[in-house]
Amino acid sequence: MSILVTGAAGFIGSNFVRYWAEAHPGDPIVALDSLTYAGVRENVDGIEGVTFAHTDIGDTDAVAALLEQHSVDRIVNFAAESHNSLAVVDPARFFRTNVLGTQGLCEAARRVGVARFHHVSTCEVYGDLDLDTDEMFTEESPYRPRTPYNASKAGGDHVVRSYHETWNLPITITNCANNYGAYQFPEKVIPYFATLALQDQPLPMYASTQNRREWIHAVDHCRAIDLILSSGRIGETYHVGTGVEKSVEEIADLILDHLGKPHSLKTIVPDRPGHDRRYVLDWSKIEAELG
Repeated sequence: MSILVTGAAGFIGSNFVRYWAEAHPGDPIVALDSLTYAGVRENVDGIEGVTFAHTDIGDTDAVAALLEQHSVDRIVNFAAESHNSLAVVDPARFFRTNVLGTQGLCEAARRVGVARFHHVSTCEVYGDLDLDTDEMFTEESPYRPRTPYNASKAGGDHVVRSYHETWNLPITITNCANNYGAYQFPEKVIPYFATLALQDQPLPMYASTQNRREWIHAVDHCRAIDLILSSGRIGETYHVGTGVEKSVEEIADLILDHLGKPHSLKTIVPDRPGHDRRYVLDWSKIEAELG
């Protein structure tokens, strides 16, 4: 069986390609990426069984041709613009990729026919939570995106569901906590802070330093997707989380302590517009259904 992984040269996508090649040796993998600034071809070079395709997910004809050429029966869609701060500056590119690009990919899958289309989403589509509450987002929580990135991902989710409801595209969706791990582009907070600290440069923290995020290692995220592909119910959404929350300042402190750098490197900068306070997911559904 052949699998197409989009966004394959990016952070989570490249982790998934490596994970799948090790967990499912012999499965051909088509690694598709348009190689925008955060896509690094070398992330997937030299992996046995991987064919790289330099293609945009919005190019429906090209993607459909790849699906047919490689007899792809499963698609895992990681392709997305994902940097919240960049979305404030250039929102249009986020809607082009995350909504229109997702529609183009769904259309290719519909034309050719696949056994499963798995779409990777984010906890951020639900908006945010108060810092002083134990509330969590469930799969039934309403979508209340507050930033262009969040809204573009929400739009992509709706596109995927519409293809299931209208044409019976066999989809599953995951909303996941914040990922960390190898191959993460250095614009994201953990590699960004680590890089700056190694150079004894200030770590710029938004003024809302106590805003919290739930964290999961990228490989654990990949394991969850594997489980959903094999045993998840068609048409369902599953949350992938850990319950482990850390504030931005706690992340900075952990990095500085690990590297033996002074906490005086922490620097406060003005907050970005629409900065969400807290995300945390109730992942009891995937635990109850899939173990």
